[in-house]
Parts: sequence; C-alpha cells; structure tokens
Amino acid sequence: MLLDGEAWRRFFDAFEREAWRFEAQPSYTMPREQENVGRFLRGEEKPADHNARWHERVRGYVESGRRIGRVRIVSQPLTEYQRYQFAWGIPGNIAAGEDIRVLDVTRDDHGLPLSGRDWWMFDETLIAHLNFRPDGTQINRESYAGDPAPYREWKRVALDHAVPFEEYVKGLDV
Repeated sequence: MLLDGEAWRRFFDAFEREAWRFEAQPSYTMPREQENVGRFLRGEEKPADHNARWHERVRGYVESGRRIGRVRIVSQPLTEYQRYQFAWGIPGNIAAGEDIRVLDVTRDDHGLPLSGRDWWMFDETLIAHLNFRPDGTQINRESYAGDPAPYREWKRVALDHAVPFEEYVKGLDV
C-alpha cells in the first residue's frame, strides 16, 4: 500500500514505542530542502527556524515517552548533501531528542542491504519502504507486508557498528 500525504502522517504517528530509520541515500533531492542546501553550499547562515516542524514532532514523540532514531549510512568522502545534513540538519534533530548514529561503510558494508532503499521500522513490527531514484528524488513510500525479522536483524547490525553522531564528526571538516 502506498503511503502518501495524510496517510503517511497517520501511519508514522501511530507508533507506540519506537520509530527507527535506516537512512542510506548519499543524497536526497527533496524540493523543500533545495533552497537551504544552496544556502549551505554558498556558506550562508543557517535560518533560525531550520527544520523546526520536524523538531517539534520529535519533541512531541519524546515527551510522550516514545523513542525516535536512525542510523545514517555514509562512505568517504561525504557528499555535499551529507555535509549539509551533518552541519545543519542532524545537530538540531539530536537536540530535539532524536538518537542519530553514523555507520561509515567505506571499507565494510557489514552485510547490510545497501540497495538504495531507505526504510522506517515502527515498534519492531511495521516497515515502510522509502523508494528513491538514483539522484535521491523520492518516488514513493509504501508499507511492507512481509516478515519484519530481516529488518530487525539489519537494525541490530547497523546499531552494533554505528557510532553516535557526535563521536563520528569529531575532527571531521563538514
């Protein structure tokens, strides 16, 4: 089942304990982000309200006792989008309460499915695939009706090998 607009919002917000993302695209071409990516690349100041709507949602989840996190897959050298995300996006998400870790697969993919598909897992049972074109443009989101066990294992492997964002970026020039 495709998840679009309000259907996606209802699907996402229904989690009871944890929402967790496997984030593997080297770049995302999201129309609403393009202006800010351009600002970052030109060396301009980050807008004060950057990503404020997401931060509000994350704070709401955390205040209600739910957890939200992700592992961001990268390989060196970082893409321009990843540098933007590391400098402007992720620090604010963490401050809002999201647990973000980084897994560098430059030398070892750890057996993870690095096929170009991102996914969210909710409460260890519900999976939503995020499908992208090679340029990082999202095609769609769809609920996955199969066995969630492989996703739980991929999450375990990713978390076992990932490091907290703050640790990963120490000494990194983003």
